Amino acid sequence: MALKGNLRDFTITQLLNLISLAQKTGSLEVKGPGQTALISFRDGKLAHAYLNQRNNSLAAILYRNGKITKRQVRIIQSRAGNLGDKELGLLLINSNYVTQTEILTILKEEFVEIVNYLFTWVEGLFQFRNNILPKESKITLRINLENIIMEGSRRLREWEQLQDEIPSLDMALKFTDNPATDIRNVNLSVEEWRVVSYINPKNTIAQIAKATKMNNLEIRRIVYGLLQAGLAQLIRSTNAPATKYQKPSLPVADEQEQKTLVNRLIKRIQSL
Repeated sequence: MALKGNLRDFTITQLLNLISLAQKTGSLEVKGPGQTALISFRDGKLAHAYLNQRNNSLAAILYRNGKITKRQVRIIQSRAGNLGDKELGLLLINSNYVTQTEILTILKEEFVEIVNYLFTWVEGLFQFRNNILPKESKITLRINLENIIMEGSRRLREWEQLQDEIPSLDMALKFTDNPATDIRNVNLSVEEWRVVSYINPKNTIAQIAKATKMNNLEIRRIVYGLLQAGLAQLIRSTNAPATKYQKPSLPVADEQEQKTLVNRLIKRIQSL
């Protein structure tokens, strides 16, 4: 199947449906603005996913998921830096760092997350290459595409709605002068508290996303929730330097801290 083109003419949903129905084996390369994804398939099932902006080594993936520490990553890199993912996985299992089930579960989540992220790409060049698969040293899986396509389609609809509500990430946020919601009844997640801690007219939403390491869908989803709750409103940024973040002294909350943080947030709102 010689397949290449632009996502403006052929969506990720259509590509995955075609690959699944034709039970194709090969790799789909998608080049978006500043990003490249390489998604591999075996007999129409997801086998591997790679995003060039991430460290895609097994050690890095396990670290991001809290299965090994930064110190353990350094030890692994110094002692087993030349090992492929399969050999490293076996070493970690035999050393009781992680189990085989944990590795496979985490890799599945990683691969599916990357594919789901592709559903938010509205433009980019793609090319499918038959029978091209990752190196033998990489761990591959066999993940059915049906549920991924359904979830991706749902995310695409959500993405389109969020783009309508928040068309530009160059806008900033400020706390609402007169919140429509009783702030004492608000129960924010840790991710929402992280975003709240950066709310300042000098910080664009794009800057907040970078500081909190969120992608465009994640930051739009949280900002939309804050807007709907009446806690924040969109304003023009006062154009702070792109490399600096104006962060109020509001820490990230856990459940025990939320009562204190709510009081601080009330004072913050009242001071604006």
